[in-house]
Amino acid sequence: MRNEDLPDPESGHPRRRPALAALCLALVVTTIDNTVLNTALPALAEALPASTADLQWINNAYTLVFAAMLITAGSLGSRFGHRRTLTGGLTVLALASSAAALSDSTGQLVAFRALMGLGAAFVMPATLSIIVALFGPRERGRAIAVWSATAGIGIVVGPVTGGLLLDHFAWGSAFWINVPLVALALTSVLLLVPALPGRRTGRLDLPGLLLSAGGLAALVDAVVQGPERGWLTATTLAEAAAAAVLLTAFTLWELRTAHPMVDVRLFADRTFSVAGGILGITFFALFGMLFGYTQYLQLVHGFSPFEAGLGALPFALSMAATAGTSDRTAARFGPRNTVAAGLTVMAAGLGALSLITVTTPYAVLALAMGVVGAGMGLVMAPASTATVAAVPREKAPMASSVNSVVRELGGALGIAVVGTVVSASYRSRLASALPDAPAPAGADLPSAHLVAAGLPPGPADRLVAAANEAFTTALDHGTQLCALVALLGAAAALARLHRQQPAAPAAGAGAGTGAGAGAGTDPAPGRQDSPEREKAPAP
Repeated sequence: MRNEDLPDPESGHPRRRPALAALCLALVVTTIDNTVLNTALPALAEALPASTADLQWINNAYTLVFAAMLITAGSLGSRFGHRRTLTGGLTVLALASSAAALSDSTGQLVAFRALMGLGAAFVMPATLSIIVALFGPRERGRAIAVWSATAGIGIVVGPVTGGLLLDHFAWGSAFWINVPLVALALTSVLLLVPALPGRRTGRLDLPGLLLSAGGLAALVDAVVQGPERGWLTATTLAEAAAAAVLLTAFTLWELRTAHPMVDVRLFADRTFSVAGGILGITFFALFGMLFGYTQYLQLVHGFSPFEAGLGALPFALSMAATAGTSDRTAARFGPRNTVAAGLTVMAAGLGALSLITVTTPYAVLALAMGVVGAGMGLVMAPASTATVAAVPREKAPMASSVNSVVRELGGALGIAVVGTVVSASYRSRLASALPDAPAPAGADLPSAHLVAAGLPPGPADRLVAAANEAFTTALDHGTQLCALVALLGAAAALARLHRQQPAAPAAGAGAGTGAGAGAGTDPAPGRQDSPEREKAPAP
């Protein structure tokens, strides 16, 4: 590789800015793919046909494989080059999406959704790792802030796109849309992202790959399926035990092998561990709230899938605005204060959402969602950059993979726990309001509306009104839990993140100096940053 193709340790790579645009596009594609299916599930249930259990597997197969393979994907990217694994992941994603659109059974669709998750697992951590490699310390914080802002855009573009497609086309369009999007992202990456060398040092840590993938797969499946199977059933407990054994074995193996895939000793670094945990808390609160909010918009307020997708637009806009400038905020007030303030703002928005009723105007909902998005935008980039800043630059791929795993686990756990709370509260309140309600109506809100469609007008109206009221109250309880979790995260940030004096950003830069100093994070006690740490070869 020519010397001019390598990033300068201080200023970064000459092509870093166009490369950032291509990497953000690739990230948006994966986040759209992760959320676009939500609006297609009712159409899938009718067309295939698919049971409730089938729909859960169609949705969860992606999450399961995605989370299980993130650490493995990051390790292979470090070894063979992140642009190579990024383009490979995008190619797999496009091919699997095409096959999913042509599926004629739930079994086929589940298998192709799992393959889509495998492709996406090689995309997300690679984007952050390449950004760390291409940008110098003065601009890295700003680049990660832009990267975080685009993730928020994808979260909302997915449901909006899915709703728009389903208003005019069959359910397969929710998968076909990935093909042109991936083609555009793939072309941009090949043209704009420079090929950086991998690190072909030592043997491939095959035992580490197998143990981490198996342990994470068992853990994610236990969390995702727990609410439906029951948290104390034999299957859930067996999976939890298997996850504990496999991940413990993975930790012990990584501590003793000469060529570890993950340096688990880095988890002793307080900044690395706390910032990663805060990312998990943030996604727990967000996805826990979104689990019921989309049902509330569609069933209680009667929004179409497209309108429900647009209903989350204030969240995306406010998150993109605050995430895009969060590096400056962190440079001025310090990352600890910025993260704590972001989680507090997020908790305030969630608290407002926990007071909604069946007649709450959309303007109030939009305002509260905007507050939640603004808070989340203040958290994402500083917390992500803090984890990268806490490790040597050559270990940034591992840090980005761990970030992605924690976010995915936090989101899955939020859906599982908050979903359990909402479901239990809904059943209890509907049973109290209508003791003689048909049994299926007590399962969930969609079932109640389906049962009501077959009843005479009077009983149907009473059932729908009681079910909507019970679900809204249950959703309030679940959202209160999300707000409490966000507040606990704010307290953890104030108590455990390292304190740093705020400093105005340097002219022309959105961040301070030092490895990953865009987050303004102090080194952990006992570890001194040095020029050698920053000048380590790019991952």
